[in-house]
Amino acid sequence: MNVRVFSLGQLLAGFIMFLSSSASSPPHDELKPRTRGGNHHDHGQQESPSNGCDLFEGSWVLDASYPLYNASQCPFVASALNCQKNGRPDDAYLHYRWQPTACQISRFDGRAFLERMRGKKVMFVGDSLSANQWQSLACMLHAAVPNAIYVLGSRGPLTTLSFPEYGVSVIFLKNGFLVSLVGRTLKLDALSRSDMWLGLDVLIFNSYHWWLHSGRFRTWDSYQIGDKIFKDMDVIEAYRIALTTWANWVDSNVDPVRTRVFFQGISASHYRGTEWNEPNVQNCSGQTRPVEGSTYPGNKPPGDAVVKGVLSSMKRPAVLLDIALLTQLRKDGHPSTYSDVRLDCSHWCLAGVPDTWNQLLYAVLVES
Repeated sequence: MNVRVFSLGQLLAGFIMFLSSSASSPPHDELKPRTRGGNHHDHGQQESPSNGCDLFEGSWVLDASYPLYNASQCPFVASALNCQKNGRPDDAYLHYRWQPTACQISRFDGRAFLERMRGKKVMFVGDSLSANQWQSLACMLHAAVPNAIYVLGSRGPLTTLSFPEYGVSVIFLKNGFLVSLVGRTLKLDALSRSDMWLGLDVLIFNSYHWWLHSGRFRTWDSYQIGDKIFKDMDVIEAYRIALTTWANWVDSNVDPVRTRVFFQGISASHYRGTEWNEPNVQNCSGQTRPVEGSTYPGNKPPGDAVVKGVLSSMKRPAVLLDIALLTQLRKDGHPSTYSDVRLDCSHWCLAGVPDTWNQLLYAVLVES
């Protein structure tokens, strides 16, 4: 029998509001990509997640044994992400598996994950895409041990799912910038809620999409470094400074023997068909198949090079979950119009693409 420490409806209602505020942002025309031309794959010098195989180079293949769970039987999925329940008529997007070019990866084993992580705490820190990944992992674990007691609780920005039988907690901390937002000023050299990152066994950070907000969705007017205020700064440069602040904290405060640190790479949005060579397509609406093959016609998002550059400069490198390519190929995986918010080509249906992020996370943890 499952145990909840508070109303699940209240929690999911909060998630829906959270996702709605992020998903409603328009495409980001004001950002001019300053990346390498084409779909160049460079994972920098950050810690390699696999010996002799790049887990993040590959393609999507149909696999009848997928998905790994039924979203309608998972109590942790926000309604905005349950695309089948919201009336999406096609279901092929549920049956794709990520296949690395040069190796095989083990199928996710939720029970083995819980055994391996017995007595440990896993925390996702970031925006609604971190919430997307947290909900995915919660469903994958619940599907593996459907009769196990769980405890679900929320306090402010923190949501915790625990499996008492295993002593495992899977936590989501809402923190989209990682640095502090004071009033309408982003303090690029001051972290937000970093005290809550201490004492964890696995940390998976993410920050990017909030930095792209514009117009009425933008929550800041200026930047601050030390005692200096900047009204006009390139947002990608501000993002680089903020990530460097985060990286310095990790280098100074995290014991790599105790804690594994990951960074969720840049998750692609699909608001312009020209990016995947369909100039007559405006967005992800109506897309039912991935881009075929292992290359993507468009450029990497402008934050991709920033993430790789910052991680490569760390003294104790974090593991990059380099999801840029595998998400770029999945123009079919978004809620699009099958959501309780307006058109959403940024987040991901569940079950779906974030399950692969967790499978790759699992592969790295197993290998190590």
